[in-house]
Amino acid sequence: LVTMERVETFSAAHRLHASQLSAEENEAIYGKCNSANGHGHNYVWKVKLRGIPDPVTGMLYDLAELKKDMQAVLDTVDHKNLDKDVEWFQHHVSTSENVAIYLWEKLRVQMKKPKMLYKVSVEETPKNIFTYKGEI
Repeated sequence: LVTMERVETFSAAHRLHASQLSAEENEAIYGKCNSANGHGHNYVWKVKLRGIPDPVTGMLYDLAELKKDMQAVLDTVDHKNLDKDVEWFQHHVSTSENVAIYLWEKLRVQMKKPKMLYKVSVEETPKNIFTYKGEI
């Protein structure tokens, strides 16, 4: 099998807050990330595909297509307040774990060959990286 990876970046704001929890519980769990003012990140999004290259083209997946697929997803999150501007996050806490799941789900819908999607990683900071492989 061959793997290929593409990297994109986006900026977004959010607030870690679970509506099912009390204000005290949210503060205890999320700390400063629960601030009513929210905060933001410059995320790094890595997408890794895996499969067998096409015998005619020699390519696993057309990079121009992958770029277009990823851009369609980026348009939903880049320079957005995730909690207010992205409907999915009105039902899911905007943790980086959930950001990775969201990006995976949205990208699969865009791709012509979604079975090649192997994993997505979201780097919130250089020290905090979250990876999702489509398994829950």
